[in-house]
Amino acid sequence: MLQDDIKTTVKMALTEDLGGVLDPKFDVTSQLIDEDECDEAIIITRESGIFCGKEWVEEVYRQLGGDTEITWFVADGDAIEPGTQLFKVKGKARILLTAERTTLNFVQTLSGTATLVSQYVKAMEGTSCRLLDTRKTLPCLRTALKYAVVCGGGHNHRIGLFDMFLIKENHIMASGGIANAVERARKLRPDLKVEVEVENLDELHQALDAKADIIMLDNFEYNMMIEAVKITNKQAKLEISGNVNIDTIGKFAATGVDFISVGALTKNVRALDLSMRIVKK
Repeated sequence: MLQDDIKTTVKMALTEDLGGVLDPKFDVTSQLIDEDECDEAIIITRESGIFCGKEWVEEVYRQLGGDTEITWFVADGDAIEPGTQLFKVKGKARILLTAERTTLNFVQTLSGTATLVSQYVKAMEGTSCRLLDTRKTLPCLRTALKYAVVCGGGHNHRIGLFDMFLIKENHIMASGGIANAVERARKLRPDLKVEVEVENLDELHQALDAKADIIMLDNFEYNMMIEAVKITNKQAKLEISGNVNIDTIGKFAATGVDFISVGALTKNVRALDLSMRIVKK
């Protein structure tokens, strides 16, 4: 999915910038530059963080055409500091300038996400708990943001609605209870893992009796988390969701749960500050 999505989202971004067509001649400002003018551009970061987005950059230049040469100084997942040169591009000046904003938009968004994830991962150091993302992603950037999560040291939860059962409150109500929902899931797709969201300890017992693979503790208080770990006693994997932030995640991770999912990783995206500079040859 990721490779197909890179091609699709890059095309969408470029045509959005070029009036609905994939033709750099529709960049009217770049047409002010001589067609044969060749230059070099250096892309740097003004902030520290984790780099992510190499394949999106390469796809932008591939789709714009022209003879361009990209030299990389970093790889996805690398730590970067202010002033770090990320990569340089040589080629037609028109193409470099047409590509500028699209490449920066992808890299700043994905690097910003990877950076935030790395901060959460650091706050969980010393525990065996894994940090998970969620489906709370920017539209059409699901796989891209989940890739950035991995670059930042986190792990992916389900990619979408197709690869795992996540039985939440409304599913439970519509199915007639936790036991019914889990039983139907096992019959429908026995090859997929089944996760059940619970809101109290009584529902936790129901999910355990139904033999759910993973149980999500939704908005549990800290003392309830401790109790849930004791009750579960490794019968199922436990995931914490809700009321999690950079200040609380370390404490929650130390309770003995297996996973903590954080929607803010991919929905409260803050871009990393990047810049492109043209260097005359």
